[in-house]
Amino acid sequence: MQEQINEINRKLDIVLEEVMAQKETRQSVEDLTADLTVIGNDVFSSAVTELDNAGVELDGEAVKMLVLKLIRNIDTINEMFEMMESANDLLKDISPILHQMGLDGIKMMSEMEQKGYIDFLKEGMKIMENIVNHFKIEDVRDLADNAVTILETVKSLTQPEMLKAMNSGLVVYKSIDVRGVPEYSLFKAMMAMNSKEMRRGLGFMITFLKNIAKETEKRANLEKY
Repeated sequence: MQEQINEINRKLDIVLEEVMAQKETRQSVEDLTADLTVIGNDVFSSAVTELDNAGVELDGEAVKMLVLKLIRNIDTINEMFEMMESANDLLKDISPILHQMGLDGIKMMSEMEQKGYIDFLKEGMKIMENIVNHFKIEDVRDLADNAVTILETVKSLTQPEMLKAMNSGLVVYKSIDVRGVPEYSLFKAMMAMNSKEMRRGLGFMITFLKNIAKETEKRANLEKY
């Protein structure tokens, strides 16, 4: 019997200790809640005071609606943070690639500078600057209007037959001593014109001028229509 009583007392002591521990825990929670309440009230009062001093009016209804919107869109906010984390991870992944691209770009620029490309581009910019300073906007507009005609002319000039003819003319011009050209009297010129070469030259000039006249007339008729 005495052993049973002692066992009951021991169990009662355990129960009492548990009750006291719960009481202390509850008291600690109540004290913490009270402290947090005081701190929260102080923070809220300070915030209200600061907003009042700054001339900011806080609409309680607007704040409530903001909180409701935040709660309602919590999934969207989470997705936004996930996107930011993904972007951050992507930036970490491509940073080495961007770094290597930067090094390659610097190396390429160094090689271009060593080979003289940079100086060439600088001189090219001077050419463009001189062109811009020399010509007016009307000249550029006229150039654009006649670009097709200019390109057609260049195309014709670059044909093999035309290049050979111009080259032959340049060779002949170089072979002539301009300072040592003999003088021709009228009679001597008439005698020279009777030669085979002069007759062919005159025939070429006359044929050339006639074809020029025909082409000019043809273009004039096309412009009329």
